This record gives sequence, structure tokens and C-alpha cells, in this order.
Amino acid sequence: MDVVKVPGAFELPHRALRMASTGRYRAIIAVGCILEGETAHHRYLSQAALSGLALAGVLSGVPVTCGVITARSWKLALARSQPKGLNRGREAAEAAWEMARNG
Repeated sequence: MDVVKVPGAFELPHRALRMASTGRYRAIIAVGCILEGETAHHRYLSQAALSGLALAGVLSGVPVTCGVITARSWKLALARSQPKGLNRGREAAEAAWEMARNG
């Protein structure tokens, strides 16, 4: 397993597609967080990131799962990333495992 960091959620699809295109990975798990701000920018950013991740999976043929949290505050984001209980990253990893295992 490799962990690769990107500057922000908008860059996740680009990196996911580059990694998937190498042939080294059976699945890609994208994890991140987009917090709501004072403007609607977070909506456009979320839409682009999530659509881009889906497209990266379709174009590469490698499953790309989404563990990107979109939340109104850090408190709500943390509530979705608990070690025990609700954890969007773990859910994305489980989906990636299932997709990689079953083709």
C-alpha cells in the first residue's frame, strides 16, 4: 500500500488517474475533507472532486473509491472519521477491497 498526499481535494482525481494508469494498483482509495465556507465554493469543489474520481475509475478500469468527507465544520468531519463507529475512510477502503477482490 502506498500513501500519496496531494495539495487538496480538487487534485485527488488527477493523482488517482495517474496512479491507476501505472498498472501497479488493483484499487485506489481517495480520502480527504472539504469544509463548507462562507461561499458556495465548497459545492463546486466537491462536485468536481467526486465526479473526477468517478471518471478516473471509469477511464482507467481500476476501482477508485471515495472517502472524501464534505462537512459544515471540523466537528462534523471528525464525527465521520471515528476509529470505532462511523468512518468514511474505512468504508472507502472496504469498498476498494471488495472491488479489487471481485473484479
